[in-house]
Amino acid sequence: MFTGIIEDLGTVESLKLTDQGAVISVRSSLPISEINIGDSITVNGACLTVISKGPGRFAMDISAETLRCTGLGDLKPSRRVNLERCLTLGKLLGGHLVSGHVDGIGRVVSIKPEGDSKLFTFEVAPAQARYLVEKGSVAIDGISLTIFSVEDCNFSVEIIPHTLRSTTLDFKQPGDTVNVENDMLVKYVEKILAIRATPALAS
Repeated sequence: MFTGIIEDLGTVESLKLTDQGAVISVRSSLPISEINIGDSITVNGACLTVISKGPGRFAMDISAETLRCTGLGDLKPSRRVNLERCLTLGKLLGGHLVSGHVDGIGRVVSIKPEGDSKLFTFEVAPAQARYLVEKGSVAIDGISLTIFSVEDCNFSVEIIPHTLRSTTLDFKQPGDTVNVENDMLVKYVEKILAIRATPALAS
C-alpha cells in the first residue's frame, strides 16, 4: 500500500526484457541501506519488487501483466521516474490509499498554465472513466491528485509548483501517456452496491 506522495525522482539505468517480463534498474537518492530485497516500491505508480541493489541503485522485476497494463515497457535509459516506498504505520498518509496496481494507460490531452500552477487534462478509456468523481482522488504515474473536473472520458487536475518540481509531470507534453490508478474506495463501493442489487438465489 502507498500514499501517492512521491519520495524521489529516480533515473532509469536499464530495462531488459526477459521471458517472464522485464528487469528494470533505477538509480535513486533513496536510502539504499534501508531498502531490502523483496521490498515493494512503486515506479510511476506500478508496484514492483526489489530483487537486487547496489550503491545508489536497485533493480526490480516487471511481470508480463504489468508490462501490458502500464507504460513501463516504453521506458528508456536516462528517463526520470516517480518512486515511492510502501506505506508504514509511522508514515503520514498525505495523499490517498494507492495500491500500486495500475488500472490502465491514460493520455495527456492538454496542459494550461494557471498562475504558477498548471491545469492538466487527461483522457482515459470509458471503463476507467466510470470511476472518476469530481473532487475525488486519482493516481497519475503514482502521484496522488484531486480531480478538478470530469467530462466524459476526460478529467482535469491542478498541479501546484511543488508537485511539478518533485515529479515527472514537469516533463510531460500533450500526447504523452501516463499510468492511471482509480480510487480503490470507489471500486469497492461499486462492488458492494452490485452485490446488494443482485436478487438472492432461492433456497
